[in-house]
Amino acid sequence: MNTLFDILPWELLDDWARDDGHLMNAIRSVANRASGRFPPVNLWLDENAAVLEARLPGKTAADVDLTLESDVVVLADKPAPAKDGEEARRSAWTRRIKLPFEVDASKISAAFKNGILRVELPKAVRKDHHRIEITNG
Repeated sequence: MNTLFDILPWELLDDWARDDGHLMNAIRSVANRASGRFPPVNLWLDENAAVLEARLPGKTAADVDLTLESDVVVLADKPAPAKDGEEARRSAWTRRIKLPFEVDASKISAAFKNGILRVELPKAVRKDHHRIEITNG
């Protein structure tokens, strides 16, 4: 018969992982936040665009900052404003998602509904050939 001292710590975690999915989800959530993988996102790609969805329960559109840096979508929470006598809080999380193509920034659309942010990112149209006008002089 095994005693508590005979069981290795990772064996306990393995048993918890199998027995209690809720506990492992909580542990994964904390680990994801600590490692910069929060919020969880889904990204779908096709030849014309990318669609990004982020789950942000309890947040509103005013709580989230969304920017595009070339081919990287940056998603972050907005810091809370400083209250009297308190230091301003920094962003709790930032998520950077690199896309495999450049995006046409003028055609991006984003909507926030029921805690889910959906961003449509159309691919920039590149012209392989561009005629250059030559002037005299």
